[in-house]
Amino acid sequence: MQKYKMIVTDLDDTLLNSQGKISSITKEKIINAQQKGIKFVLASGRPTFAMLNLAKELELDKFGGYILSFNGSIIIDCKNNNILINESLTKNEIHKLFDFSKKMNSQIITYQDEEIVSEDNSEYIQVEVELTKMPFKQVKSFKETITKDCVKCIILEEPSYLKEVEKTLKEQYGKEFSIAISKPFFLEVTKLGVDKGTSLTKLCKILDISLKDTIVVGDSYNDLPMLKCAGLSVAVSNAKPEILKFVDFITKSNDEDGMAYLIDTFIK
Repeated sequence: MQKYKMIVTDLDDTLLNSQGKISSITKEKIINAQQKGIKFVLASGRPTFAMLNLAKELELDKFGGYILSFNGSIIIDCKNNNILINESLTKNEIHKLFDFSKKMNSQIITYQDEEIVSEDNSEYIQVEVELTKMPFKQVKSFKETITKDCVKCIILEEPSYLKEVEKTLKEQYGKEFSIAISKPFFLEVTKLGVDKGTSLTKLCKILDISLKDTIVVGDSYNDLPMLKCAGLSVAVSNAKPEILKFVDFITKSNDEDGMAYLIDTFIK
C-alpha cells in the first residue's frame, strides 16, 4: 500500500459536520495520524482568523501542520505562525470587482483589518459571518473603505443566478483573476494563479514532499485544483456530483466521520 505523507482537507461540508464541528472520533484519528508522522493541512476559502481555533483543536501547532487560507492565498506554518506565502488582490482590482458586482446586481464582500466589509447585508453574507465568527462592517461606500490590498473577494447571490454571474465574470476577467464557486451562493475571487492546487504544490516543494504522497479531500469546485494535484483524490459522499465523478475514492459523508473512515482505510 502507498505510504502517504500528507493529508490535505477542505473544512466546510468536508472535515466539519453540519454543525460546523469536528467530531471526537475524527479528531482522535487525525491526532493519531499526526503521531505516526503524517503532515496535516487545512485548506479552505475561509480567512486565516476563522481557521486558527480548528488548527489548535487538532494540535497542528504541536505536530507541525499547516493552514492554507483564503483559497490558498496565504500559507501558515502552525508551529511558529510564520507566513510562508501571501498573495493579495490590489486595491484597484478589488474596486474593479466591486464595479462588476454592482453591474450584475449582486453583493460583494472582502476582508480588511480582520473584518468582513460590504455595502450590502443578506442571508448569504450572514452565512459567512457565522462561519468565520468575524466582525461584519456594513459601510456606505465600499471603495472609500477599501484603501489597501486585500486577500480575496466573494460575490454572493442566489445559486442559480450566481452561475450566470460566474460565467460572465470568467468571460470578462478570467485572464485576470482566479474564480471558483465554493458554497452554491459564494463565488470566490483571488489573485490570478492562486488556488488551493497551486498553493499545495508550493507547500510540497517547500517541505520536499512529492504530490504523489498526498491525500486531498474536498467537496466543491474550489477544491478541484488541489484534487487534481493529489496522489489520492478523495471526496466526501455529500460532495458536488462533478467532484464525485472526478476523484479516486469516495469516503463517507461529513456527518458520518468521512475523514476518520479515510484515515482507517489508507493510513496504516
